[in-house]
Order: sequence, then C-alpha cells, then structure tokens
Amino acid sequence: MGFSAVIAVGAFILFVLANIFKILPEWERGVVLRLGRYVGTRGPGLIILVPFIERLIRVDTRTVTLDIEPQDVITKDNVTIKVNAVIYFRVLRPDDAINRVENYFVATTQLAQTTLRSVLGQYELDDLLASREEINHTLQDILDKATEPWGIKISMVETKQIDLPTDMQKAMARQAEAERERRAKVINAEGELQRAEKLAQASNKLAESPSALQLAYLQTLNEITDNNMKTVIFPLPMDLVAPFLEKKDS
Repeated sequence: MGFSAVIAVGAFILFVLANIFKILPEWERGVVLRLGRYVGTRGPGLIILVPFIERLIRVDTRTVTLDIEPQDVITKDNVTIKVNAVIYFRVLRPDDAINRVENYFVATTQLAQTTLRSVLGQYELDDLLASREEINHTLQDILDKATEPWGIKISMVETKQIDLPTDMQKAMARQAEAERERRAKVINAEGELQRAEKLAQASNKLAESPSALQLAYLQTLNEITDNNMKTVIFPLPMDLVAPFLEKKDS
C-alpha cells in the first residue's frame, strides 16, 4: 500500500469518526434525524451517531438578542415615524424549532417586524410616546403566542428609539415651551393670590390694634432711613388722624 493510499484511508477513518462522535456544550442540543426522520433530541455532552444514517442538527438554547431594524410606522393619527426594537428570545423545544419552521431565526425576525408595524399603527402618537411599557407588553404577548408552536419563548420586547419627522419635533418643542410658559404664569398668579391674602390678613390684624399699626408705621420709617435717603419723613401721630378717619366713615 502506497503512502497516498495510507493518507486516504486515514482521512476516511477520521471522517467516519467525525460523523460518529459529536460533542455538544452545555448550551446546545442536538436534533437527531435518522434517514430523514426525527428520532430524538440529545445533549449536552458526547453524542454517538450511526454514520451515514443519522444526522445531527445543533440548536443553541441560550437567549438570543434580536435587533429589529427601524420600521416605518404610520400612527393612528397619520404621523409617519421610524421605530426600532430589540427582542430577547430562546429556544425551549429544539425539535419544534427544527421541524415546524424552516429557519426559526429568520421567521422570528420577519414576524417581529410585521407585528411591530401592525401594533404601533393602532396607537396615536401621544399615546405611543406615553405608553411604551404597555406597548412592549402587548408586543411580547403577541409574539410569544405566535412563536409558541415553534418551541420559542419570547422573554422581552423593548422599543429602543422612536424617530419623529423634523416638523413634528419642532411642533412638539413649541408645545412644550408654551406649556412651560403657562405653568410659569399659573405659578406667578398663585403667588400673587397668596400675597394678596396675606396682606389682607395683616391689614385686618393691624386694624384691630392701633398700637400694632403704630409699631408697623415706625418700623417702616426705620427701614426707609436705613436706605440713606435724603428725604426726611416725620411720623404723624395716629391719634390725630383717627378723628378724621372716623368722620369719613360716618
């Protein structure tokens, strides 16, 4: 037997051994087909196959992060936006993922894209921006029910970014600015109202006590003189003013 023949025989033996023995890591399962018929799911660890009769299809059971590219969505109030999302899913039943759908990864991607457009199109723009958590749960429930026959579990759906048209962004900025101005005016008006109420209460208290009114009058004069004003103000005794005030009231 020549050297080339030895190499050929050795290569054939290695090929046969590679088809007999398979080693699967902890996160993989092997769907075994015997002459095209499903005979079981094996792994992890060492798998022994019947060469040329049994075939092993590897399935990763770890959680997969699926990034959905931006989708054009027309909201219920006819606003065109772009929305992208991320989906987390894992294969629970490898046999169904292989036997019930041609390519479970592509099928899940396409389903997620169409469901994203369909669900978001049922909301108005304001509701879409305010109810993202509710929308995420709705998307998860719909996708989970649709992929359940494929042996796939949708763990989480998150809408990542919502891109608005430029004119819509400017309109929302003007609306937000107007809302801030309205709140500032309301706060200012409430402050003026509270100030007026406090002044009215103070006026009533001072009217009940002439001595308190005189003290307030003297305190005001003291504050005026502290400002280095050149104008000289002489206080008028309240006893002299009281008869005129009483006459005016009568």
